Amino acid sequence: MSGASLTPLLGPRALSAPRLLLALLRPRRRPLAAALALSAVESAPTLLSGLLIAAAIDRGFLAGRPGTGLALLGLLAVVMSLKAVATRLTLPVLARVVEPLRDDLVRAVVTATVTRAAGGAEPPDTAAVNRLTAQVETVRNLVSALLRSSRQLGMSLIAALVGLLALSPPAAAIAVGPVVLALAVFAWLLRTLASRQRALILADERLTAEATPILSGLRDVAACGAHDQARATVDAAVSAQVAATRSMAWAGTGRRLIVTLGVHVPLLALLVAARPLVDGGHLSAGEVIGAVTYLATGLDPALRMLISTVGGWGVALAVSLRRIAESVTVPAASPPTGTGLGPLGHRLDAERLTFGYGATPVVRDLDLAIPEGEHLAVVGPSGAGKSTLSMLLTGLLPPTGGRILLGGLPLDETPEHRLRTMVALVPQEAYVFAGTVRENLAYLGAATDAWLRAAAAAVGALPLVERLGGLDAVIEEPSALSAGEKQLIALARVHASPARIVVLDEATCHLDPAAEQRAEEAFAGRDGTLVVIAHRISSAMRARRVLLMDGGATIAGTHQDLLTRSPLYADLVGHWRHTNERRTTP
Repeated sequence: MSGASLTPLLGPRALSAPRLLLALLRPRRRPLAAALALSAVESAPTLLSGLLIAAAIDRGFLAGRPGTGLALLGLLAVVMSLKAVATRLTLPVLARVVEPLRDDLVRAVVTATVTRAAGGAEPPDTAAVNRLTAQVETVRNLVSALLRSSRQLGMSLIAALVGLLALSPPAAAIAVGPVVLALAVFAWLLRTLASRQRALILADERLTAEATPILSGLRDVAACGAHDQARATVDAAVSAQVAATRSMAWAGTGRRLIVTLGVHVPLLALLVAARPLVDGGHLSAGEVIGAVTYLATGLDPALRMLISTVGGWGVALAVSLRRIAESVTVPAASPPTGTGLGPLGHRLDAERLTFGYGATPVVRDLDLAIPEGEHLAVVGPSGAGKSTLSMLLTGLLPPTGGRILLGGLPLDETPEHRLRTMVALVPQEAYVFAGTVRENLAYLGAATDAWLRAAAAAVGALPLVERLGGLDAVIEEPSALSAGEKQLIALARVHASPARIVVLDEATCHLDPAAEQRAEEAFAGRDGTLVVIAHRISSAMRARRVLLMDGGATIAGTHQDLLTRSPLYADLVGHWRHTNERRTTP
């Protein structure tokens, strides 16, 4: 089951833990069926042990036929050997269930968290780190442990009771009552255990949510003298977690009483009633020993482990799954306030566009028309607002004044999926994730291998792709790539995408001038609009039009036009040429 298989579940309707677990396990029915069949083989010794031991005693040793008794015990040894083989075969089968399940959960949690944050309706969920690490890993470990243990223990419990009933109905009658009562009490206790386990998980999340911003802002805490407030906040979260842990531990002690009721009471009752039953001809000596075998070696460990497993791991799994199910539920998107129609074309228009981080705007009353197919370079001194403009044009930053139109439709009324399909931003710090080269190049839109290779070749990234080992090569450590290599991958990724408007925000700053020229020319020759936030004047010289930004003031024109109209632009060009000549002079 791929992560995409969980995507339909990430909707506005809240998930239940059983529904989420079924969605995770449903595609893995075959390995689960194989594990169940192997569990039946593993429970065979439990089912046959009491019968074979009773027969060995009554028909073998007590009847003066030791050979028969030894043969029956030898048969039990053979069955136990088959159990060992089945156990060994089970582990690889369970691995085919557990490991992909963990991957699916990681994808679901990340997708839901990023979707919420990108929507802007909710603040970033800092507790998601706890879910992504502790809770997802807890679910993985618990599912693994439960599949390894409870499937065999459940079968063993049933096998012990069935074997006891087949051996001696009177002995079974003595044992079944306390066992059923113990299971009923345990079912009642599960609700308390689940409630306290959930309180513990929420306390863990709260501790993560409270401590994360404090730890990341220690300098601000020190600068503001907020030591006492920060300590009190963290101390309250830690105290709540300690109280939840203690409450959970106290609730867990009830499981020991259930084991006593379901195991020790039946065994004691059988031993007390054994003499009268034997004297009355209701039980033979072998059947007494066989019944004790079922209770001591079958029912006792099975019930003990089942209660411990379900009461501990099972409750933790149910509560963790419920919490994850709540977190992967994405609220329904609000309908757009406009007509609901998508943009007509991909012309960009800024009307009196204004944005400021403080009292002084970095972009002020900007009117700018970017027709379809335009190649615009944006230049200016550092801090002039060039990167801010790139965020505004791509809808990643809302303006404080004015508006931006895409195809005649206000940007904030454009359906999100249409906007992200039509507009792509390549930032200076390119992002490469762990995965195959193909996954890195194609995740903005499905594409054939030939298309991906053509895009990589166009921007000059094909030699890098081949050096990494081709499209199937796995990038295990993205940090091992240089900044320039990451930029080449990001450029090829966007070139292969369906985006009609591409904004390069110093996206080639780590490439040499020749590589930068090749990449920009590849995007300029691509069908669509190109906006380049330039760090080299050579980018402006290649553009059809140049926008010069300087402290809120702007001026637009061709390269030659700005040379005569703007002293600042002429100074930037002169400074760049002088610096370039010094670098190339031997």
